[in-house]
Amino acid sequence: MCEQCTRRELLGTGIAGGLMLAGATWTHAWASQSPPGQLRGKSRICVIFTGAPAPGDRDWGADSGQIEAMRTRLAKAEKELGNIELIIGESNSAEQTTALLEKAGAEAPVLAINVRNFALTRVVQPILDGSHPMVFFSLPASGHDWMYAPRWHSRGHRVTLLASRDYDELERSLRLLRVIPMMKQTRILLFPPARGTAAAQSPDQVKKRLGADVVAIEENTFNEMISAAEDDAVRAEIDSWTKGAKEIVEPNKDDIEKAARVSVALQNLMERERAQGLAVGTCMGWLPKGFPCLGFSRLRDKGIPAACEGDMDSLLTMLLFQYMIDRAGFQGNATFDTSRNALWTAHCTAALKMDGPNGKEAPYLLRGHSEVGGSGCVPEVQYRVGETITRAKLINLDTILASPGKIIEVPERAVHGCRTQIVTEVRDAAKMAANWSSVLETEDAMTLLHRVVFYGDHMESVHHLARLMGMKVVEEG
Repeated sequence: MCEQCTRRELLGTGIAGGLMLAGATWTHAWASQSPPGQLRGKSRICVIFTGAPAPGDRDWGADSGQIEAMRTRLAKAEKELGNIELIIGESNSAEQTTALLEKAGAEAPVLAINVRNFALTRVVQPILDGSHPMVFFSLPASGHDWMYAPRWHSRGHRVTLLASRDYDELERSLRLLRVIPMMKQTRILLFPPARGTAAAQSPDQVKKRLGADVVAIEENTFNEMISAAEDDAVRAEIDSWTKGAKEIVEPNKDDIEKAARVSVALQNLMERERAQGLAVGTCMGWLPKGFPCLGFSRLRDKGIPAACEGDMDSLLTMLLFQYMIDRAGFQGNATFDTSRNALWTAHCTAALKMDGPNGKEAPYLLRGHSEVGGSGCVPEVQYRVGETITRAKLINLDTILASPGKIIEVPERAVHGCRTQIVTEVRDAAKMAANWSSVLETEDAMTLLHRVVFYGDHMESVHHLARLMGMKVVEEG
């Protein structure tokens, strides 16, 4: 146990996490002991145009020009997203729908595009009977079928409606639909103990509900990878972090070298194990060998979610959003200032590229970890003031907590709390604080406390995704 883990001892984390692990079925994975996860292939999505084009400017339906424009936009999205394969066809009967579904695969999600009035309602039954998640895209005046989407959803079908003239919504539809098959191809590495809601801590339930594999990594074996990290790669990592920093405050040369070596080792681990997500439940005890915070930042910047304190709920949240919007999340602790209608989020691990792997890095300082006497090396990232954000957390594998906000303050140098901090204006801070985590049946502080912040307003997409995945949304505040 870490001798400096005051916060972990205070919150009672170690014992609770260990007890939850006792009833779990764990796969202990290492490249030398079991085969690595398969590289993710393209996710198949079935696109079905229903009905014949409207003749000219008559009737309720899409015309041939609109259909061609939709096909062009779909082709562009398929090429640019790169990890989806579209099986596109037309259906004028239930039999044609069945044939397209068989071609796409038994579990393929569906993008249904209505072309003519009441065409979809005549051919949709095989999609519903096969439990295929379905986005229904409806152009204005393309028919009256749109009004049945909420009725199908209310009957338990995983259906959501995007009714718009904006063809870019077709790409959003594909992004939403790909989340489900991508989760089924996901391999998560965990340094036990797992934390979070009971369902999220169970690898069996994660597999059953989301399709992802959770495998445990022995920390002692990983220590060998730290020692074996290539010196050239470690020096390059040190140079990258130190040359890019606005200021190096507490960390000394040894602190930075240790953290850089762990960062390289974590990147090697994820590549070696072909994994798409990481959670470390013992990170507060990593000071002697180097905190993993720089490594977590680096992984998130590369599109690989990494969660500290073993928080499986936060990790799964980051994975859902990574697949949906291609953006990293900032997992952090919450604290309120109701006098300003504000919620603070703070943590010592933060992505630099919140706009995605191809985005620019945010400015940062190199700091000592705030809860172990300023030792170690972690990033203090200065996020954009004025940026709209979405705060979210998947809990119990079936509910998404979500709220919008806007960053109104970022400190020049953080004091109190963890290093990376944002102050966000929210809808109703007093109400939010009074009802914080009220839907959670736990006394575990980390499970109650953590949320994940993403750049952009994604509240509407959260509701769409929840409908497609058979989840519910609780809007906080």
